[in-house]
Amino acid sequence: MRIIIAPQSFKGSLKSYEAAEAMGKGVKSYDGSIETVLLPIADGGAGTVRALVEATGGKFLKANVHGPLGDTITATWGILGDKDTAVIEVAAASGLDLIPNDKLDPMKSSTYGAGELILAALESGCKKIIIGLGDSATVDGGVGIAQALGIKLLDVNDQPIPPGGAGLSRLKHIDISGRHPLVDKCRILCACDVTNPLYGPDGAAYVYGPQKGATPDMVKQLDSALRNYSSVIMQDLGLDIANLPGAGAAGGLGAGLVALLGGTLQPGVDLICDSIGFDKYLVGSDLVITGEGRIDFQTAFGKTVVGIGRRARAAGIPVIAICGELGQGYHEVYKHGIDAVISILSRCMNRDEAMREAKGLLQDATERTVRLFYLSYSQLKNIRR
Repeated sequence: MRIIIAPQSFKGSLKSYEAAEAMGKGVKSYDGSIETVLLPIADGGAGTVRALVEATGGKFLKANVHGPLGDTITATWGILGDKDTAVIEVAAASGLDLIPNDKLDPMKSSTYGAGELILAALESGCKKIIIGLGDSATVDGGVGIAQALGIKLLDVNDQPIPPGGAGLSRLKHIDISGRHPLVDKCRILCACDVTNPLYGPDGAAYVYGPQKGATPDMVKQLDSALRNYSSVIMQDLGLDIANLPGAGAAGGLGAGLVALLGGTLQPGVDLICDSIGFDKYLVGSDLVITGEGRIDFQTAFGKTVVGIGRRARAAGIPVIAICGELGQGYHEVYKHGIDAVISILSRCMNRDEAMREAKGLLQDATERTVRLFYLSYSQLKNIRR
């Protein structure tokens, strides 16, 4: 028997590779002879670099860059096994985890450091860059990245606008003539699992601003600034990106990468799976085990778990999802390639306790799952759905 183990992170408790390791131990604790293939899947946030580099036999690199509030930090990025593709997490240089909660300020926080990582990848000779957009601390529309790559974003006096979302309200002109020449020779793919527009009630400021520290008044200011940003992009570049699905991702970074760097937004799970060659591992496998912290009705809308489920269903392989919490409407995932959903909880416990014990609970739940699957293994192999 061969089992593919492909979980997403269990947010707040386990990164995707930690979850995969716990699941692998659960399988082996039942039967050490079962072959396991660990393919932790990230969705563009933390863990994306590790997942792709390790799955492809690539290498990790470090760079000293500017953090979201301008301090110098060391960020990790990677080059995949093909030696031509870089992978970068915006969160590594411009992420929420880099700022204490009491210092979060999307009016000032910038993606400049993420731009420095892109520059490092370009100067390393990479011809393709995969950028994970998750977990940013910014609502600057990606202008920090643009500035790091030589693009001028100017105010009414032809002076550079200040960093952060507040600077967008002063933007009057975009000059891309100084953009680093290697940008035009590189394919930029952005892992994006949301479809939010740039501004408005469903846009970057209103939906994501509060989690980045924006007060209600800041949200209004940031939304107005993003509207101005969109207007200047249309004026100077002739691109209408306001309602582009995903433009509002990572505080408007989706819009900036498309408009200023020629990037392409792609569903994160598909981009990651294609990059690691996920489908080739399905051949000859008997079961896929995936999972994440919470599965509910929202999971069916393009989340990693159902992305894995759809690919496995197309290959005729059953999929079981293990989660920390079953939310309302979790049954919807059964329509998208998931055959069963299992909770890790084995006794009554509160959320904090479950998160502290997540690794052991996940290992135990995986063992229980494999025991149940093994009972009908021979019959399930012949089911055609």
